[in-house]
Amino acid sequence: MSSQETRVDDDLQDAKTDTPSSADAPRSGVSRRGFLQALGLSATAAAIPNGTEALEGADNGQGDGGAAGPGAVPVTLRVNGKTLKMQLEPRVTLLDALRDHLNVETSKHADLTGSKRVCDRASCGACTILMDGKAVYACSVLAISAQGAEIRTVEGLATDGKLTAVQQKFIDCDGLMCGFCTPGFVVSATALLEKNANPTQDDIRQALDGNICRCGTQSRALEAVEKAAGQGQGGR
Repeated sequence: MSSQETRVDDDLQDAKTDTPSSADAPRSGVSRRGFLQALGLSATAAAIPNGTEALEGADNGQGDGGAAGPGAVPVTLRVNGKTLKMQLEPRVTLLDALRDHLNVETSKHADLTGSKRVCDRASCGACTILMDGKAVYACSVLAISAQGAEIRTVEGLATDGKLTAVQQKFIDCDGLMCGFCTPGFVVSATALLEKNANPTQDDIRQALDGNICRCGTQSRALEAVEKAAGQGQGGR
């Protein structure tokens, strides 16, 4: 081996000795995920007024205007004439609060599972409830925003075990098959008849337009509401 080749070989050995391997190299303390998260938060803060304060407030649930979350916060709901107090994350929908949290948070009250979760995107009507007399989809309302409203579910329609005219006519007209969509139909019909005791067929169709029966008994449901309307008193 020539003297020049020997010097090159010695230089390569020195470089391997002096340069730390990736396993031995000290870490910077910032992971790739952490870097991207920090970058995203910085961009958000720069894009909105007082962005830094808003981001800091999101961590402790304060922020401007007393924003709640992200952890559970006290939520008080007025359901079927009863006051129900729960601890819910602000992201919890009214439907989830009634179906999944009520028996855990307020065990002394019966479960309210009549409102059904089907599409979970406000397109089928199975979760319809009454808020201040208006039919709404419980899956599209946050429980925290329903505070202060008078909420009625299908369980709160009958009085002392006596069915309303709407409920009875659904039975008489065989207006249900699997029954999964029936509570939503009954609640929507109740909202209509409490507002308009003598609706036309077009009124009934429009009121039930947001409710879907996949079993094919939609025509029987319409018939039930029409006959219930004939009894007056808002279908009660």
